[in-house]
Amino acid sequence: MHQKILITAAGSYGDVAPYTGVGARLRAAGHEVVLATHDTYAGLVRAAGLEFRPLPADPRAHRPDPAGPAQPAGPGGGRALMRRAAAFIDELGSGMADAAHDDTGLLLLSATTAPLGHHLAEALDIPFLDLPLVPGAPTGDFAPVVSGGRSLGRWGNRAAGRLSLRIIDRLYADATAALRARLGLPPATPRTLRRRAEAAGRPVLHGFSEVLVPRPADWRPGLDVVGNWWPWHAPDAQLPPAVEDFLAAGPPPVFIGFGSMAAGDGERLGDLAVRALRRAGLRGILQSGWAGLTARHATDHPDVLTLGDVPHALLFPRTAAVVHHCGAGTAAAGLRAGVPTVPVPVTADQPFWAHRLAALGAATAPIPFPELSAGNAADRLAHALTQATAGPERRRRATVAAHRLAAEDGTGEVLKAVERLRG
Repeated sequence: MHQKILITAAGSYGDVAPYTGVGARLRAAGHEVVLATHDTYAGLVRAAGLEFRPLPADPRAHRPDPAGPAQPAGPGGGRALMRRAAAFIDELGSGMADAAHDDTGLLLLSATTAPLGHHLAEALDIPFLDLPLVPGAPTGDFAPVVSGGRSLGRWGNRAAGRLSLRIIDRLYADATAALRARLGLPPATPRTLRRRAEAAGRPVLHGFSEVLVPRPADWRPGLDVVGNWWPWHAPDAQLPPAVEDFLAAGPPPVFIGFGSMAAGDGERLGDLAVRALRRAGLRGILQSGWAGLTARHATDHPDVLTLGDVPHALLFPRTAAVVHHCGAGTAAAGLRAGVPTVPVPVTADQPFWAHRLAALGAATAPIPFPELSAGNAADRLAHALTQATAGPERRRRATVAAHRLAAEDGTGEVLKAVERLRG
């Protein structure tokens, strides 16, 4: 029986898509790869040439409230998000066990699935590798990524980081107990297992770039930052003809999209985007996403195109700027394209990435999503669009960063680590 590599990833598109790039690279090197995730991403997984196995829990059912605070998951964060996260994790636990068949020889784990996957690895007596998309280990360099991007000083940052880990331990406590009982393992708390992994110096490969987050000097050996893992798309993929026609019909447009955020708020946001684009004298492409972003009466807006999912790698380089929620993958995709960003962070780690882009000089000051409900929101967004597109400096900074990103090989580093683990 061939031993397969099982990648597990859970959450929104941005939490899952990068692992299609990892899996495709491993498969190209001759490994058999399975990606276990939610049914909604089955087509994405199979298109990349990977075997799909389902994980339960619908990420849309546990999505954050876009009208809520922009930093709810960390110390001092909102109880409602904690409840949603715990419910999501409880559903995930049993599905992780179902996905790990007897043919599993190595587990690759996203940040969401790692605290559960460690128990599977123990029960199956197989190696594992943690592959988070955001920094999670405490450091004096910055506060936990879910705390909004503001530094609390070196001591405060480390203390908040330790507290953040304890909150995560608590979120996983019930799922851990149920999973260990099902697997026939002796009881152990998430905190005990986390400390055991830290003491063993387990390798952790982080799928983001030091262009945005330099590796903290106070991290233990084995915590490495290897570069982004880009979502897989077909080598011959092209933009739809309607998009090409729109791009050819005038100057580069601004991309506006909120990914898996702001579900059900699309019509209001679409109207707001159109008003801001008109005031800034710019053309625009609205990506519908979970919000259902759309320009009403589309024939009245020939300078605005609404579209569904297209690879950011194909579209972003053709734009004047990108406006988005600043999830880790979208933030990196805008930088990779060498275009300025207008960050509109909604929740969780998004304010952190928005702050990083702005500090790099490749983005305007962030506009927190709840502020798009204010009476002057269209004027404020129009002003940010003008800032992003009028002067050359932000584009120059983004272009310099894009050259650095192009020199990195994040999936190649994962491949090396996998081949070390497999002997």
